[in-house]
Amino acid sequence: MTQAPIRIAIAGLGKIARDAHLPALAASADFTLVATASPDGAAAADVPAYTALGAMLAAEPGIEAVAVCTPPQVRRAVAMEAIAAGKNVLLEKPPAATLAEAEALIEAARAAGVTLFAAWHSRYAPAVEPARAWLAGKAIRRVSLAWKEDIRHWHPGQDWILAPGGMGVFDPAINALSIATALLPRFHVASARLAVPEGRHAPLAGSLLFGGLAGPFTAELDFLQTGPQSWDIAIETDQGTITLSLGGARLAVDGVEQVLGDAAEYPPLYARFARLIRTRASEVDLRPLQLVADAFMVAEVEKTAPFAW
Repeated sequence: MTQAPIRIAIAGLGKIARDAHLPALAASADFTLVATASPDGAAAADVPAYTALGAMLAAEPGIEAVAVCTPPQVRRAVAMEAIAAGKNVLLEKPPAATLAEAEALIEAARAAGVTLFAAWHSRYAPAVEPARAWLAGKAIRRVSLAWKEDIRHWHPGQDWILAPGGMGVFDPAINALSIATALLPRFHVASARLAVPEGRHAPLAGSLLFGGLAGPFTAELDFLQTGPQSWDIAIETDQGTITLSLGGARLAVDGVEQVLGDAAEYPPLYARFARLIRTRASEVDLRPLQLVADAFMVAEVEKTAPFAW
């Protein structure tokens, strides 16, 4: 029997909502977008737009789910309001600004009996599941991660990323950690060096060393990369080396490119959200956020030249 589409709204109609969420919802048979709420009054075509979540929920009682795409600093408050109204909630990454905020959301969703989904979109990149299957039964010898992109290109003028709670270079790098935690045995932050520009609160670059695996695991992060961008994870095993590149869009085994499916991450992510709602389940993995929090806890911090857009 065909199930009726789930009526969903978006809270926070910024760049990621427009670039990824709106196209995925437009193509989805599981959802129908019925409204948006954004404090700047931004609107999506053909659905009512509100400037406050409360006003939207009051005016649109048929909403069943809310995708929270706000900056992380306000994500907890927005999600709590949606949960209190009995709505199922999808959280863009990271699920909250802090681990305690995320735990509070988990408890609130459990008490309200609604679905809460921490949407680590990079785990839905086409290379991730084939990589997980290939790694099964192999011993990890070395891991190297390079996540280097241009903040001015991907996040133009978005000062919240460099403000407290914005995470700086970890805003993109947490995607890498979401992939690594899906593929590797449990690991932890052993040491970190972070470069924070004068007058800003979050790092623009970093070097990390992880422990817990049989061999070394290093990460190099850069938010000022110009020219070619790097979103690569190389995993050396006792039976060869696997490389995920372009954020998991491409996969090579011992240098041989593998044939993968559609590179779009958000359609399967929304399909997963629909299954969770219909089975009354939640899925909130906090390991990537925990690694970022730990990196801030142990890091040596270097102050660098001021950053301007």
